[in-house]
Amino acid sequence: MRQRVTWYRSLIALLVLWSGVAVWHSWKPLPQGLGFQGPYRVTEAIEFLADLTWVDEHGQRRTDQRIFDRKLQLIGRAERLIVLDMFLFNQFAGDPAGAESRPLVDELTAALVKRRKQHPGLRIIFITDPLNTLYGGIESPPLDSLRAAGADVVITELGPLRDSNPLWSATWRLCCRWFGNSSANGWLPNPVGEQRISLRTWLKIAQFKANHRKLLVVDDGEDWRALVTSANPHDASRAHGNTALVVTGEAALDLLDSEAAVARFSAPGLDWPSPPSLPGAQLAHGIRVQVLTEAAIREAAIAALHAAGPGSHIDLAMFYLSHRGIIRALVQARRRGASVRVLLDPNEHAFGRRKNGVPNRPVAGELMGHGIFVRWCHTSGEQCHSKQLLVRYHDGTARLISGSANFTRRNLDTFNLETSLGVDGPATAGVLVAATEWFDQRWGNEGGRSFSLPYDRYADERRWRYWQYRIMEVTGLSTF
Repeated sequence: MRQRVTWYRSLIALLVLWSGVAVWHSWKPLPQGLGFQGPYRVTEAIEFLADLTWVDEHGQRRTDQRIFDRKLQLIGRAERLIVLDMFLFNQFAGDPAGAESRPLVDELTAALVKRRKQHPGLRIIFITDPLNTLYGGIESPPLDSLRAAGADVVITELGPLRDSNPLWSATWRLCCRWFGNSSANGWLPNPVGEQRISLRTWLKIAQFKANHRKLLVVDDGEDWRALVTSANPHDASRAHGNTALVVTGEAALDLLDSEAAVARFSAPGLDWPSPPSLPGAQLAHGIRVQVLTEAAIREAAIAALHAAGPGSHIDLAMFYLSHRGIIRALVQARRRGASVRVLLDPNEHAFGRRKNGVPNRPVAGELMGHGIFVRWCHTSGEQCHSKQLLVRYHDGTARLISGSANFTRRNLDTFNLETSLGVDGPATAGVLVAATEWFDQRWGNEGGRSFSLPYDRYADERRWRYWQYRIMEVTGLSTF
């Protein structure tokens, strides 16, 4: 009897400890500098870019990719500083023999190494997610090449971030985190490659959190230029549809400031650069740009939707849409009389593997039930990877939010690291017109190109699927 009581007490103590760890790491204070909401910067130098993928009249996939080439151009102009923060930088799941293959990782590595050789005083800081080494479970030859060339390579330390999947992460913190990881002596199959990996790698993968940012900052003569995008330099992501914004001036320096926060907790000994400040733009008719990270993206998006009413037009293009606050704001805007169009990835393809359509298909059914128009990207193996909101108001102004963040709990509630740009100005401004035309082209299949399909093509209004998405969203037991 006494042994049984002791066993019960031990079990209860362990459960209390596990619960405390789960709660603390879901709500603990975040490192300083996350959720960054930069000041508005007035500029006329802003550029909209898009990688387009569509199906032609013969059923063949076609692409027009521009973002990566623009990235290489910016790198080729830098002489003093290059800072990159890129989520995926690997050759996992790529097909080097494929007809449409392009070795993005090798090209970016070669461009950085070449520029460093041309300008030995050039400093390169490359920040990336530990997924690219499978959390220390394998080596990364591209990252090793950058180190050998003198670049500062920073692997983001995810531990200070909150746990989006506490049901597993609390268990991992109690049982397994103390064992670290190693790229040697792996014996289990690799989910994304051929090299065997350890059990410790598999246990870390299941935490589902990341540095999901995708940006580049460079000096350009006496000025500074930055590119913020949804596109990864990842071989298997080559054909994905994406968007990007290129900005010049003070907003680029704000992005540098936002990256300093990641460096502080990931590489405390790193000497972070301090570029000279730029004179504030004195433009009477420019547009305003604002750097947004993590939860600041959520707040800006919801505020933009709350301001929409009769005569407003909302266009949302999103790889993953599941955040309840965003969904409520879309529905409320529609009830106030705004026109709402939502273009979603069907969540069917993931690097050669089939997905089950969650979360987008049940979310689409919910939106359609509230009178919101939904279409699906016409994908054929690739992903419709853009993360962009455009609101055009009845008074002739517009608000664009574009960058790395999916509109999900994990991406918008500061579990992942994310960066987007907010752009405000007259709807007739060049960058806002370009964003509008890009959405219209994909929504209406202009020029005989099939960019999108009607809602019925992937409609899934089964209630159990809806509740599957809701449970996965709230618990974090998902990759979205």
